[in-house]
Amino acid sequence: MEMEVSVLASGSSGNSIYISNSKTRILIDAGLSGKEIDERLKKIGACGEELDAILVTHEHSDHIKGVGVLSRRYDLPIYANDLTWQGAAPSLGKIKERNCRIFQGDFMVGDLGIRPFSIPHDANDPVGYIINSGETRVGVATDMGFVPERVKDLLWGLDMLIIEANHDLEMLMTGSYPWPLKHRINGEKGHLSNDDTAALLPKLINSNFPCILLAHLSKDNNIPELAYITVKNSLEDEGLYIGENLQLNLAFRERPTQLYRVG
Repeated sequence: MEMEVSVLASGSSGNSIYISNSKTRILIDAGLSGKEIDERLKKIGACGEELDAILVTHEHSDHIKGVGVLSRRYDLPIYANDLTWQGAAPSLGKIKERNCRIFQGDFMVGDLGIRPFSIPHDANDPVGYIINSGETRVGVATDMGFVPERVKDLLWGLDMLIIEANHDLEMLMTGSYPWPLKHRINGEKGHLSNDDTAALLPKLINSNFPCILLAHLSKDNNIPELAYITVKNSLEDEGLYIGENLQLNLAFRERPTQLYRVG
C-alpha cells in the first residue's frame, strides 16, 4: 500500500518526519515547537488533528522538543522504549497515562507496522525505524556513529530510506568546533559522514531502485551540494544512476520536503 512521506525538519535545530497511508498518520520525532510542527504540516497539506501517534527515536532535545505539546494538544499516544522514556520524561511535561506507550519489539500503529532497531548513538537507547504498509517499506536511520551489519541487513531493499549524511570529515576536523565535540561527532556513537553514507548506500539498493533522502546535514560542517555529489558519485561508480527509477534528494532544516509518494 502506498505511503506518503515528508521530512518536516532535519538537523541539529530540530527533526521530524511525517508518514501516512490512507488510514494512519504518524510523526517520527517532533523536535521543533508544537506551533512550528503545525505550520510545517499545513505546508504539505496535513494537520495535527489527523495524526494518530508520535514515535520517538531518542531523548535528545532536537528530537523531542514538541512531543509533549503535541500529545496534549491532539491527545496523541507517544511510543518510545523504556530507557528513552526515562530520558525524555522530564522534558515532555505531563502526559496522559494512556498516551505513554512503551514498546518492546515490533508493534502496530493503526495499520502501519513498526519495526524499531537499535542504533549506535550517545543516547539512552536510541532506535531507527522501519515503517511498513503492506509490502511498502520506509526506513529512518539517522543519528548513527556507524552502521552495524545487523542494521545493514534491515535497511537492504527498502522502497525509501531517510539516512543521515551529517558532515564532511575535512570540514569537521579543520573547523571551529572544540576537539571533544569533533571526537564525539566522528565517534562510534556520533554521526555518519558524507563518505560513510556514500560507501554504504550502494550495498543497500535492491532491484526496486528506491528513493533516498539525505538528512541531518550539519549547518557548520557540511554543504548540501557536497553531501549530494559525494553520494551521487558513489552510486554512479557502482552503475546506479540518478533518474526516474532512483531518486536522491536532500532534507532541510528550515522547511519540509515535498510529500513523496512511495510504493
